[in-house]
Amino acid sequence: MRAELPSAEPPAAAVTAARRVPRRCADVVVAGGGPVGMYLAILLLQEGVSVQVLEQRPDRSRHSRAIGVHPPALESLDRAGIAATMAREGVRITHGEARSAGRTVARLDFAAASGRYPFVLTLPQIRTEQLLEERLLALDPDALVRGARVDSFIDHGAAVRVNGTGGGGPFTVEASLLVAADGARSPIRTALGTRWSARELPDTYLMGDFPDGTDDGTLGVLYLEPEGIVESFPLPGGLRRWVVHTDALQQDPTPAGLAWLVRRRTGHRLDAAGNSMLSAFGVRIGRAHRLVSGRTVLIGDAAHQISPIGGQGMNLGWLDAAAVAPVIAASLHGNPVGTALRSFERRRRRDAVVASAQAQANMVLGRPLPAGAMALRNAGLERLFQFPALGGAVARRFTMQ
Repeated sequence: MRAELPSAEPPAAAVTAARRVPRRCADVVVAGGGPVGMYLAILLLQEGVSVQVLEQRPDRSRHSRAIGVHPPALESLDRAGIAATMAREGVRITHGEARSAGRTVARLDFAAASGRYPFVLTLPQIRTEQLLEERLLALDPDALVRGARVDSFIDHGAAVRVNGTGGGGPFTVEASLLVAADGARSPIRTALGTRWSARELPDTYLMGDFPDGTDDGTLGVLYLEPEGIVESFPLPGGLRRWVVHTDALQQDPTPAGLAWLVRRRTGHRLDAAGNSMLSAFGVRIGRAHRLVSGRTVLIGDAAHQISPIGGQGMNLGWLDAAAVAPVIAASLHGNPVGTALRSFERRRRRDAVVASAQAQANMVLGRPLPAGAMALRNAGLERLFQFPALGGAVARRFTMQ
């Protein structure tokens, strides 16, 4: 099977920034050098599998949207030898609190979520990617090639040939397997013709990072207000991330505008001049109907896109990588893996459905409500969270247990 990827202009700095050209052969080619692709490469290298990671971006992104790391992902990342550093550098959120009109509605204790990691960790994505890249290059200094774009691939049945552009010109890599970790708009998934079910949700948000002027410390806070939810999470370096549900997608957002929304709904004053990140976004969800096609495997956002509310997307991709790495290693060591691949595909599609449903439930909780309906809903939440068993169940579900 020959697959041509949709044409695209290479990154402006790709040729000048690339310091290597891809090797001519590898056991596995990973398309996409984000946190999921690099993590899979680390796991495979630790199993003695040769890997070539092709990343179109010439440099790591400075935009840090993903910050939350859940206990199952930390347990998995420990296999790559970086979980301890992440836990040391990040902020450990051991409790979450829901507030409304200045009152506490519910409180979550994450102590029961995991014996080893009884917290949700916040760490900027750029630092997470740096740790992954350092570990990857320590295992194989030539594993990652930046500024390298996949243009087409041919599945010969016994191997797959990946053709691309980067490092000063065209290249070809022969591999046993191709793994697509190339994001929600995955050109590889498109070239395969894999069915992709997707839809836009009506929710839009505005988020930004500001100096933390609250007294909440390591507490994660949800403000359930009639005009829509406001989320507040601590970050390293004395920062706090604020996420606000908006009536429509903000086309020209400003720090002052986000600060005004936060003050209007919560009473907190943000230092707009200290803003270090600002992003407006909508929500699109999707899932691939097949994760394995011949010698190509989809993982991460290429396999399933879920709402970022709840911070599960990157974690879900890491768990994909952890699930498929031993299957790939076994196949390259000569062991039959047909049943294992089918089991991987079935489990990961099921887990993506569960995670997506949880994320959508989080969004429903944060949508605007008339003041009267909001008061009734909050009263119901207060009564329900009087039962510790229910609170523990919610905490486990929120942390992807």
